[in-house]
Amino acid sequence: MAKKQAPPKSKPKTSPEPSAETPTREPVKAPVPSFPVVGIGASAGGLAAFEAFFSGMPTDTDPGMAFVLVQHLAPDHKSILTDIIQRYTTMKVYEVADGMVVKPNCIYIIPPNRDMAFIDGALQLLEPSSPRGQRLPIDFFFRSLAQDQGDKAIGIVLSGTGNDGTLGIRAIKGEGGLILVQNPESTEYDGMPRSALGTGLVDYELPPTEMAGQLILYAKHMLDKHGGHKPHITIKPDNELKKIFILLRGQTSVTTSKFVYTY
Repeated sequence: MAKKQAPPKSKPKTSPEPSAETPTREPVKAPVPSFPVVGIGASAGGLAAFEAFFSGMPTDTDPGMAFVLVQHLAPDHKSILTDIIQRYTTMKVYEVADGMVVKPNCIYIIPPNRDMAFIDGALQLLEPSSPRGQRLPIDFFFRSLAQDQGDKAIGIVLSGTGNDGTLGIRAIKGEGGLILVQNPESTEYDGMPRSALGTGLVDYELPPTEMAGQLILYAKHMLDKHGGHKPHITIKPDNELKKIFILLRGQTSVTTSKFVYTY
């Protein structure tokens, strides 16, 4: 009787040798929006101003930009702004969830009792670091928008008391962005618009119903300017790191949101 042959021994699996051409860490393209992002700040009297702004937006064409609304809200009251704005536009309207990616032809509204920042194409929500009455959520958002989007950032200051938004428009203008302010005669409360106008940095002073035309012209200009723009090669941080970067941005002038690799 013939003896059965033992099966051949399998060779142990080995990992492929790393080649010089294969990076040990895979770079990915940062989701840099190729469209303008419009930050709109308002306080007292802001609801009527928002309604007027979106009622002046054309309904037969997409504006080709995203809109982010930052309004002073009572921390213990549910915002009804999302439902109200939806009556005046055919664009999709969202109350912001943490980490929500921004898309063109959409409207994003800050939720109550949160600060909000724009980083790497997404909206990040944070617990307020200042007590009520001392918070400047419009400045906070405008600064992050300027640092992230550069000359694709647009800041609009509507009706409100105080001076929130004034420091933020300085940041946006410092990056080459566009600034629009509601003319004080059309506001319910003119404190914020007059403070912004006092900087001398405002490009257009208009009633909200007349702002859409300037924005659409600007969006077309930016599309022509950035149409061939190639994004940086970056390593994307996770959400927790992003929030650390946001807090660092608020305390320093160093841009920490992107690690840029050159080859």
